[in-house]
Amino acid sequence: MGCPVSGVGEESRAVCGCACDAGRATDSAAVAPVTPVPATADATPNAAANVATDPAQNVAPEGFVAHPAPASRALTWTDGQSAINYTATAGHLDIRENDGSPIASLFVISYVADAVSGDATPAGPDRPVTFLFNGGPGSSSVWLNTGGFGPKKAPSMAPLPSGAAPYPIEDNPYTLLRRSDLVFIDAPETGWSTMAPGVPTSRAWGVDQDADVFCRAVVDWIAANGRWNAPKYLFGESYATTRVAVMANMIQNRCIDLNGVVMLSNLLDWAGDQAGSDAGYINLIPSYAAAAAYHKALAGGADAAEANAAVTDELMQRAEDFALGDYAVALVQGDRLPADREREVAELLSALIGVDAGVLLRRHLRLDMEDFRAALRADEGKMIGRFDARFVADNDYVVGSGGADPATNDAATAGVNSAETCAFRAAVREIGYEWNRPYLVLNNMQVEPNWNWMHRAPAVDEPMNCPNTALDLSAAMRRNPLLKVAVMGGKYDLDCPYLSARNDIAHLFLAPRLKANISYGLYATGHMAYVDAAALAAMDADLTAFYRDGRF
Repeated sequence: MGCPVSGVGEESRAVCGCACDAGRATDSAAVAPVTPVPATADATPNAAANVATDPAQNVAPEGFVAHPAPASRALTWTDGQSAINYTATAGHLDIRENDGSPIASLFVISYVADAVSGDATPAGPDRPVTFLFNGGPGSSSVWLNTGGFGPKKAPSMAPLPSGAAPYPIEDNPYTLLRRSDLVFIDAPETGWSTMAPGVPTSRAWGVDQDADVFCRAVVDWIAANGRWNAPKYLFGESYATTRVAVMANMIQNRCIDLNGVVMLSNLLDWAGDQAGSDAGYINLIPSYAAAAAYHKALAGGADAAEANAAVTDELMQRAEDFALGDYAVALVQGDRLPADREREVAELLSALIGVDAGVLLRRHLRLDMEDFRAALRADEGKMIGRFDARFVADNDYVVGSGGADPATNDAATAGVNSAETCAFRAAVREIGYEWNRPYLVLNNMQVEPNWNWMHRAPAVDEPMNCPNTALDLSAAMRRNPLLKVAVMGGKYDLDCPYLSARNDIAHLFLAPRLKANISYGLYATGHMAYVDAAALAAMDADLTAFYRDGRF
């Protein structure tokens, strides 16, 4: 993935208007919604108001796009052993500049526990609250919500596609609501989030601009819901790990110290994938090795579970040692590497990642991710997934890297998008929220090409035109030495290989007491780690420990 420096064009949007809503729930009691207010004043949650489902009843705060009033509903989650009565609220936060002028209206879904039984964290104003967002840039937060950690979950058959509707949408046995109240926020011009009229997208479409808008949203939600004394967490996936790293430092300027950040499928230093850099090739080797071992086991007659078992911890460590050792030493020499040594390394690499040594030699040991996807099962006419290398499609399914919208050009995402979107639309209808406006599940093709990649990192004199937000995370940890960090990733994620984050953090030279605050989790899954049931169970165990003990 790259980070081209580009100006921001005019506001525009691509429509992903899925018409897969489930019927409205009739057995849940309606409750009064939370009405967001500016951060300068606290409000009592669930203050009296009417649920607005008719577009004619839209509210129009001065300077903002008219949108429906918030809607709330009292619901119950259970896994058969524990139960949570919670209030689900859908609506907008109207985000303002310090002088009160409008910026954007961000669509937010929150789940707040009212009463719990079993081992769930007790309800109350001091209960942890976690703010969650997907990345892109240009993605709504559907996936983390109904794909992973919300109280309702879409089905998944990973590493096989979920197929078409109808889907059995059920209570999520691994919902993070058991440990924390949850607030899912859609980025400007994704989902139902809109820029204020007359405000250019450049105010929000950039590394620093985006983080600022999200910090304002977090502070406003905390103020509107009286949660100043609650433990506070950020949870980002993919590009949102870039966002979370910046926010972790930036939000301290608003006098908020976070208790923890969770970063899933990480992208911190974007320079590693630029032309002329070898870091990206090095970071991919263990993920290539995992994919090769998995597909080799499948070819030998193994089922998916057996193929996962073939990707052992010993293999991953051996691949990591090779990547950081012989392979890195070879790459750094460039054309000074002797031909016989280049062949030796090519043979070692071939044995590890399943691609012919001749192919590797022609590329001087540097195999791009798209070339690996096409090469591993080329003799069968197959291409493996980008976001989850276990998924497979015919090799004419994908042409090139997807250009501006790689998120929609991959068998792994195509296999889960429909189910997760339908589960989300069902959840919104159950809450009682309606808007006759298309919900932009993905708006990457408009947002990403117009993204401002310039970033002012802490203690760096000049703006970086390719951000390294590990520096922001480092600054946040040094300013707040009690901040806990969870770094999570999938073995089969080729888009954000797990070794990348480990290498980025290793180059921060953190003091031992700060390094001890970082926990690493590696799971037998891909980029959207939660679509795999076994991986989600393992992540749930680690997150339970993280929220309880600050580490796992």
